[in-house]
Amino acid sequence: MTIRFNELPSFAKEFRRLAKKYKSLPADLEEFKHILSSLPLGTNKHFNVITKNEQCVVLKARFFCRYLKGSSLRIIYGYKEKTASIDFIEIYFKGEKESEDRNKICEYLESI
Repeated sequence: MTIRFNELPSFAKEFRRLAKKYKSLPADLEEFKHILSSLPLGTNKHFNVITKNEQCVVLKARFFCRYLKGSSLRIIYGYKEKTASIDFIEIYFKGEKESEDRNKICEYLESI
């Protein structure tokens, strides 16, 4: 089973902004997608379930960036098991932002 990856427009905009600062980010995202292809819900403490309903599971994951050398980013995504797809909702650097944007998550859940 192959998983389809989609990005919300706000995620794509923030990703482009961060990719200018952290040059390894595009390659790191591809590596992260490879991990999610085999373990979409994660297996360890670096993956947290934020909310779960019958349509999808929204998770927050610690996203390692080689350029940051120890610090990490956070990535919020929704996993839909029925359609085998993952929607990237938000990405942020922990040093710039304290926690995820609950409004973006609510908007995403209303749209599916």
